[in-house]
Amino acid sequence: MAPILLMKMFMTDEKTEKRGALRLPPWIIIGAVVILVPIFVFWAFQNITREKRFTTELMLEKGAALIRSFEAGTRTGMMGMMGMHGGGFQLQNLLMETAQQPDILYLAVTDINGTILAHSDPSRIGGVYGRDQDLRRIAGTKKVEWRQISNPEGAGTFEVFRRFLPTSRGFKGLHGRMMHNMFPGAGPDPAVEEAAAPHIIFVGLDMGPIVAARQADTRHTVIMALILLLIGFAGIVTLFLAQAYRSARTSLTRIRAFSDTLVENMPIGLLALDKDETIVSFNQTAEAILQLSSTEVLGQKAREILPQQIECLSKMIDTDSEVLEEEIACPVEEGRTIPMDVSASRLRGDDGNLLGYIILFRDLSEIQELKREIERNQRLASLGRLAAGVAHEIRNPLSSIKGFATYFKERYREIPEDKKTAEIMVQEVDRLNRVIGQLLEFARPMTVRKKSTSLQTLIQHALKMVEREARGKDIHIEAALSTEIRDVRLDPDRMNQVFLNLCFNAIEAMANGGTLAIGLSRKYDSDRIQIDISDTGCGISKEDLVRIFDPYFTTKQSGTGLGLAIVHKIVESHGGEVKVASEPGKGTTVTLLLPAS
Repeated sequence: MAPILLMKMFMTDEKTEKRGALRLPPWIIIGAVVILVPIFVFWAFQNITREKRFTTELMLEKGAALIRSFEAGTRTGMMGMMGMHGGGFQLQNLLMETAQQPDILYLAVTDINGTILAHSDPSRIGGVYGRDQDLRRIAGTKKVEWRQISNPEGAGTFEVFRRFLPTSRGFKGLHGRMMHNMFPGAGPDPAVEEAAAPHIIFVGLDMGPIVAARQADTRHTVIMALILLLIGFAGIVTLFLAQAYRSARTSLTRIRAFSDTLVENMPIGLLALDKDETIVSFNQTAEAILQLSSTEVLGQKAREILPQQIECLSKMIDTDSEVLEEEIACPVEEGRTIPMDVSASRLRGDDGNLLGYIILFRDLSEIQELKREIERNQRLASLGRLAAGVAHEIRNPLSSIKGFATYFKERYREIPEDKKTAEIMVQEVDRLNRVIGQLLEFARPMTVRKKSTSLQTLIQHALKMVEREARGKDIHIEAALSTEIRDVRLDPDRMNQVFLNLCFNAIEAMANGGTLAIGLSRKYDSDRIQIDISDTGCGISKEDLVRIFDPYFTTKQSGTGLGLAIVHKIVESHGGEVKVASEPGKGTTVTLLLPAS
């Protein structure tokens, strides 16, 4: 159940990360507004102010240009008047003609007292204008000045004014007479030109088009500021979203890499199916257990390639519990059947729709072997305690029986039959004593006295002791002892008993001759020494193979059934392991695995 929950947790984390990438914290929005709004408000204000200044300068330049052009027209008219020798030039007519332009509201010329000498509206001649201004100061400078006058009937009037200079220095001597002709009511003594007072010209321009254009520019500026504000805000938000997306993508990549590594290296087999029961995930442990390659099964239908015992699990899941747990016996390649503990579950999305199935399984072979080993050890411990008690109870009567048998053997030594009977009694008592001795040795705790010993020497000594009996049965002995293995710490007497016991068993299994082979090497995948003792004898059946280390189990007519049990106990007391592989009719191999240190 834990791996299934872990897988669902990773799926939930990935969905949460994806949703989080699209969620923007409020402080980012507030920060973007605080930064961008003052910038674009200042930009818009500056732009509006600049536009206002530009339009003012434009109106001022336009008014100044009109004044210059009007003065030029006046000079031209005065030149014509001089050529006509007394013909009159009326400035009023020029004012009226110039004021006909649509954006000119009025043109007026006054003296320094504000008396209107000429006006685009003839009805205003003789009136007063400009008394609210310092006319003497204006008349004393050539600088163009302006002011804005409110107009209730329109958008306002932009008025440009300065000293009126119709003549240059070359015409200065004729100034009085020309001014009298231009302005018939200018003064009683036109001949005295130096006494003529300066005049001021006023140009009134309509601000309607300018105001409309300014308002349009203001609207455009405000709209552009809002657009740029939105663009800037969108840019900042986009940057944060891009950063969040990159961060989420990096996080998802790490999670996916971790989950893929976790799934691939899980110590239990994992098999994932989509809703169409197509295999979409198959980890290394599943490959090892089912003896199938992921390249062969991925993308294939489960019913076409998986054992039926596993394939049918998706259909057996109870709708209520959503999880199925049970133990099955699953056939794999080479005709083997392995026990499995399986868990199957449906995978559903957030909307409750079925996404597929996940099946977890593990090989129970080692666990069941350990269970059998524990049961056997418990059985042996109970048997050992029983045997120790029985042995003590039997040994005392046996001593009495042997004493009486010896007595009768001496008493009836003249009677052959009775003497023979007494000898048989003594022999059987001795055999029972040996059996009881082995039984006590097996029952009591094993004591080993380790010392540095050469395994090569120990094995060669054991082979020399069985060599004579092997030659008598036409058995060939082969030894392959690696010289790279150094001395190890073990009890030489106990291990010699193990080698002799196994060698004698191998010789007894080859009644018609054969080969006894002993190999000594270092186990390739661990720091252990491997000793293989093989024969080409009759072998052991599959049913008997699981019981060969049980006490008193034997297939020999004269065996006690304690030899292999004692071998197993001695090897275990050295921290080693005993394995037996046998095939009836072909022979048996006993493998001893001992620590190298």
